[in-house]
Amino acid sequence: MAPLTVRPGVEIPEAELHWRFSRSSGPGGQGVNTADSRVELSWDLDATTALGPVLKDRARERLANRLVGGVLTVAASEHRAQLRNREAALARLAALVAGAIEPPPPPRRATRPSRAAKERRIAAKKRRGETKRLRRPEDGS
Repeated sequence: MAPLTVRPGVEIPEAELHWRFSRSSGPGGQGVNTADSRVELSWDLDATTALGPVLKDRARERLANRLVGGVLTVAASEHRAQLRNREAALARLAALVAGAIEPPPPPRRATRPSRAAKERRIAAKKRRGETKRLRRPEDGS
């Protein structure tokens, strides 16, 4: 099997992926009690050679709530066939890692609202206040 491509230039070697199979609770008919179609895919983030130190630290920080002992695990059991669940687990792992190692967005440049924007905001507040004032019951009744 080929390495898992996370994004161009980042590939997880097949040797670093650990598979575990078990019986799925989902669909399967008569084969549900015999086929180990549920798939768990584990990848040791701390021991990987696929990521450099900067990307590894970024991934460790962003995936902190999903890591157990430095190992990221994804499960797939939505398909009846083990092969389809394996493909789903690979895609899920690749998406998680790709999202975790993407660079942070550029910092926001602080700006002030324009005069026209301030005027529009105040006019909207006045319209809203007028609508509410018209809904009030008259004091004389």
